[in-house]
Amino acid sequence: MLLLLSISMETPATNFILGLLAYAAQRDLRPDQLCKLAHIDAAWLTAANKRPLSEKQVNDLWLNVLHLSQDARFGLHLGESLQLAALGIVGEIIKSSTTVGEAVTNAAGLVEHVTDWFNMTVTRNSRSFTIQINPLKADWKSSVPAVQMLDVLMVLTIHELDGLLLHKITPLSVSYMPDISNPEEYERVFRCKPVAKSRKNAISFDSSFWAEPIITANYELQHFLKEKMTAVLHTVKRKERLSDKIYRYLITNAYLGIVSLEETAANFHMSPRTLQRRLKEEAVNFQQLADNARQYLAVQTLKQGKYTVKEIAYMMGYNELSAFSRAFKRWTGKSPESYRLKYSASS
Repeated sequence: MLLLLSISMETPATNFILGLLAYAAQRDLRPDQLCKLAHIDAAWLTAANKRPLSEKQVNDLWLNVLHLSQDARFGLHLGESLQLAALGIVGEIIKSSTTVGEAVTNAAGLVEHVTDWFNMTVTRNSRSFTIQINPLKADWKSSVPAVQMLDVLMVLTIHELDGLLLHKITPLSVSYMPDISNPEEYERVFRCKPVAKSRKNAISFDSSFWAEPIITANYELQHFLKEKMTAVLHTVKRKERLSDKIYRYLITNAYLGIVSLEETAANFHMSPRTLQRRLKEEAVNFQQLADNARQYLAVQTLKQGKYTVKEIAYMMGYNELSAFSRAFKRWTGKSPESYRLKYSASS
């Protein structure tokens, strides 16, 4: 059963279910329908005090998501999309950590507040540090939701290290206890070839990252994106265009630059070619949507006044400040610096 710290507020476990439903909505699955199939009162979605879901409700929710999405790797793709901010625990990590080593150690102790299928431990030697996800129940491999949760936790670990450092890092190795039916997709998401049927679930990173200071400014940006993710639950339309879903997906998953065409296609359970073809039918292409998302995020983050132009450029995926400045001027007719000054003067 998912562990809830309190029924008087949203907790990591509750937020995880909301994140799952929000991502399902992005995949054209209706949250209210999924709740109904899992015998969850639809009012639970908007209730101020959310009651704990039973183990059966959580399992049924997972099974219906997998069935309706026809994506056997839904957990893998959910982990790729989810941020710790969406679980409501990134603040605790930021407040108690200054380096990557401290952050992963503190994060390990918070896993028990999301699931009781696994816990997380961190070990370190002179060459590497390893984050291990340990099963707590002997029969976990026979539980579809448990294996999906394993995928979520492993991918979330890799992608949140990106967020703490503001650049993408590649694991030294990934060990994975279950069998893998689609090794290419797991290799794409894990960024290295995982060893299946291993004796443990573990991700190892170069020890040089251990003492790296975390980028605490990214905490505010993740909260901004969390608000956008949560809004998904209340903005889904029955006949919404694919381009609208893609645009929203790019916005809610842009905490480390705009998601690539290949990553986006995988998260919508289609090939890049199919995604491009379907967008063409709506008279738009992926690059236009990505550009629109960059423009929206750049303007919003500049308005917040909490980031330098250089930081914003990097967040939007620009390696050169000059390239970002040219793009911003094309979008707004002003340079990022002059736009910031004008907005500051009017606020």
